[in-house]
Parts: sequence; structure tokens; C-alpha cells
Amino acid sequence: MDWGMKNRMSKIIRPDTGRCLMLAIDHGYFLGPTERLEVPRRTVAPLLPYADSLMLTRGVLRTSVPPESNVPIVLRVSGATSIIGEDLSKETIVTSIEEAIKLNASCLALSIFVGSKYEHQTLANLAKLVDEGEKYGIPVLAVTAVGKDMARDARYLGLACRVAAELGAHVVKTYYCDNFEEVVEGCPVPLIIAGGKKLPEADALKLAHDAVHHGASGVDMGRNIWQSDWPVAMIKAVRAIVHKDADVKEAYGIFLKEKEKDKSGQKEPQKVVKTVSHSFD
Repeated sequence: MDWGMKNRMSKIIRPDTGRCLMLAIDHGYFLGPTERLEVPRRTVAPLLPYADSLMLTRGVLRTSVPPESNVPIVLRVSGATSIIGEDLSKETIVTSIEEAIKLNASCLALSIFVGSKYEHQTLANLAKLVDEGEKYGIPVLAVTAVGKDMARDARYLGLACRVAAELGAHVVKTYYCDNFEEVVEGCPVPLIIAGGKKLPEADALKLAHDAVHHGASGVDMGRNIWQSDWPVAMIKAVRAIVHKDADVKEAYGIFLKEKEKDKSGQKEPQKVVKTVSHSFD
């Protein structure tokens, strides 16, 4: 890697811990207004001080993140499908490299759909994006999206992650699974774990802990942070796991402590209403 690539990578994965806490807020690019992400700027504002980076689209970046913010940006550049469309795997690159440079992106994110109808198209998208990123010193994060007919096991995820790395991805986002060490061993670039669907806080913290304990370089969490009734308490607890090696009990204790502190200055939170979900995010 040249200096620019190394510099941008150091903003995504902290050199002092070798890990990252990425906050995913890109769900709207195919789901539309998602519960508690209906007004992104309102969701993001209290969480910005605790996120190592934000994963989002250019539209939400422009409208919902203060330009004076120093939080690194992982720019979602694939899309052109929606939850009501023909096939979510039929993605293309929707943001140019020039646009990413103008927006001062530290990393480019794109989904691949290994084993899907549009596998070839999305893998070709990745190869093209890597070429563009290498030209300008911007790393690429490949997201191993998983369709409903595919098992989230070590065999499938190991295949998808290795293919992404072979095509030049600098970082891969995937899912945690049994025998996750096999996935890590077979992937020569850092792996970041997706938070996935909303879980009870203790379960989400266990997911984060197990992932980094078994070799992940961090997490890219969205719903398990901002769909919590106490999102700031939750992101602080996840941060303790990622950067301070807190165990699940310690992290949950941090969550409870921060929750009580938040209660003194907040109204009673509304309960999350179940909304459309999909395994691709």
C-alpha cells in the first residue's frame, strides 16, 4: 500500500487496537425509512462521538452529517435496487470515484452476492471498484450479502470472503457463524462483522464479543445500536468490547450503567415497532 491507502486504512481500523467500530446507517438505500432511522441526522448526532467510522450513502452524508465532523466515512457506492424490486442482488455501482473523492471518503463499500442470480455482475462491480480505489489510494470494503436461500455457515461465508479478497477487497464485511476461525484463516484481509437483525442488548454484545474473540477486526453495527431504546449506552458497551477487550458481563454492566445515566435526561423511549427486515443488510 502507498501512503494514502495506509492513511485511509488507519482511519477505518485503529492502529493502536487493530480493530474498528463502524456504525451502519446505510439501510435506507434499499429499505427506505427504517424504524428509528426515519430522520438519519437525528439518529446519528448522539452516536457520532463514539463511532470510529460511518457507513452510509452520499445522500445521507450530505443531508445528515455535519461537514465539520471528523468521523471517517465508509461510502456505500453500490445499489439501484429496493426491497420491492425484482431482485436485491441486481446491484450496480451508483457513485463515481470522483464523487467519493469530493466527499472525502476514507473507504468505499460495495455488496457482493456470491451464489445469487447476479453473482457475476456484483463480483465484476467489485473488481472495477478495486481498480478505481487503487488508482486514488482509497480502500474497498466488500460486503458479503447473504440471500434467503443461502446458509450463513463457515463453508459459504468462507467462500464469499475469500473470493472478495482474491478480487482485491482490502476489508470484508461478513456474518459471524460457528467455526468462524475457519473463515478468518481463509481470508487474507481483515474481517468486520455485521450486526444483522435487532437482538436483545445482551445477545448483541455477545455477538460482538464472540466475533472479535475469534478473529474479527471489529463490527459494523446498525440496528443493534440505534434501534436500542438506549443507543448511546449500547454503542459505549460495544466500544468497550471492541477496543478494551471487555467481556460480555463487563460490557452489559457498562450498558446498564450508561442507561441509568441516560434515563435522567431523557423521556421514556418508545418501543421499537417491528418493520420489514431482510438478510441482505
